[in-house]
Amino acid sequence: MREGDVIDISLSELSLRSGLNSALVKYYFGNKAGLLKALLDRDWQAIVTSVDALIHKDGWGPEAKLRRHISKVVDTFYQVPYLNRLTMRLVRESDDSEARRIADCYLSPMYHAYEVLIEAGVKEGVFRPVDPQLFYFTVTGAVDRFFSARLVLKHCFDQDTLTEELRDRYRQHTVDIIMAGILAR
Repeated sequence: MREGDVIDISLSELSLRSGLNSALVKYYFGNKAGLLKALLDRDWQAIVTSVDALIHKDGWGPEAKLRRHISKVVDTFYQVPYLNRLTMRLVRESDDSEARRIADCYLSPMYHAYEVLIEAGVKEGVFRPVDPQLFYFTVTGAVDRFFSARLVLKHCFDQDTLTEELRDRYRQHTVDIIMAGILAR
């Protein structure tokens, strides 16, 4: 999924690349949907845990925390560029209870973190008041769009891979642009 910039992978391709029998996927996960759900849970649980730790980190102000968070969002999408597309696919294709579980466990905690960070920053006078919901969409959209743009890189910039150097440049650019929009000064 990472290499092909896709969220759909066949069990036979997975079996071929891993060197394992596709029956093992069925044994451990039930089916491909179960495997995708487990993948989503693995990736999102790590994110939610680290964001919660950042929120509760002593000695850092809201600006430092938000800068760190945005940087880590870029790094996370570099590692798992399919994450947002997989999340949206599973929300769209799941029944209501599973879609609600995904939202409650993973998406709502991110929104809540933005509420906490923005409120603290406004209270300290370092942030201007912004809508945390729109801020969530801004951060997610800016990062997801870049890491799902492999074809744009290839056809417009004659570059077929997202390098660490490009990731680093984009990380700094994204932090600068988003922080410029929220800082009170």
